[in-house]
Amino acid sequence: MVFWFGSSQAQSIVPKYSNEFMNIGIGARALAMGGAQVSSVRDVTAAYWNPAGLLGIKHQNEFSLMHAEYFAGIAKFDYAGFSTNIQEDNQIAISLIRFGVDDIPDTRFLYDANGALNYNNIQFFNAADYALILSYARDVSDKFKVGMNTKVIHRNVGKFAHAWGFGLDLGGIILLDQWRVGIMLRDVTTTFNAWSHNADMVREVYSKTNNEVPLNSIELTLPRAIFSLTRDFDINDEFTLQGVLDLDFTFDGKRNTIIRSEIMSIDPKIGLEAGFKKMVFVRAGGSNVQKIKDFDASYYMSWKPSFGLGLFLNEKFQIDYALTDIGGVSQTPYSHVVSVKVSLNEHDPRFRLNKGWND
Repeated sequence: MVFWFGSSQAQSIVPKYSNEFMNIGIGARALAMGGAQVSSVRDVTAAYWNPAGLLGIKHQNEFSLMHAEYFAGIAKFDYAGFSTNIQEDNQIAISLIRFGVDDIPDTRFLYDANGALNYNNIQFFNAADYALILSYARDVSDKFKVGMNTKVIHRNVGKFAHAWGFGLDLGGIILLDQWRVGIMLRDVTTTFNAWSHNADMVREVYSKTNNEVPLNSIELTLPRAIFSLTRDFDINDEFTLQGVLDLDFTFDGKRNTIIRSEIMSIDPKIGLEAGFKKMVFVRAGGSNVQKIKDFDASYYMSWKPSFGLGLFLNEKFQIDYALTDIGGVSQTPYSHVVSVKVSLNEHDPRFRLNKGWND
């Protein structure tokens, strides 16, 4: 039987890794570029990466869907998003995320009262994480955009445990000719998950296996900051090139990153996108650089490469594909990610919502 619980018995804890499903990323374009997006994104997926980027959308309404399967299809990740403008210089969006493992066998009753093995007694449950993100962005000036996310988190492990949480994100983008500067502050108020455990369902099994029975608890997700730079290169009338660098700052102690200390760790991400006639795009990226200890006690550097393609079938429909190694090590199978985007009702070019952005 497989059990997974998101917290310990402490009444209030701050684990190093909490709500990690929210750090996987959405959109095949972003994942193909190594997750370097905070200053680059300007479509409906900006609601996740940096809500200030919603102000770069050229259409009144945008829809996006994504599906990905990780760890050889064991875990499934799904995303849906919608954005629209409510005033000349305001944009809102709603995003839904689910990351889950389905049909996990519950073998607590595999043996009947007589000690006989009975596979018909096996039941199944799902362990899934959900997020609802409500985003708002405002155009402060032609050069400065700001945005905010309100996040509602729900996590459940079948009937054994569930949690509800709440958090806030803040984002901003500064436009400087061919440069863009972005900042994203995740979980600025510290996101919490209040866990409730149905201990009676596992009390007998846990006591027989000398495991501690879980108690209700609160799990906290500490703030993190992402600083980002984007540079656009107009090679000629047909070819374009964009480079993006994100620096992900965490403040929960030393992590296995290139730059680390007891106070702060920095994880760089880099992404490149080459476009032809703004219709066909080739992308690549790298992230998650780590120093790994091998079996012979030697060390080697590991990183997570990613690649992808994008195709605008017309002005309203876009499809993107990414090939990414979620684990960053050779033993982890690569994952195929596909996302689609539909854009409706293009704004008048004079519309203030897009003023200041380079096309």
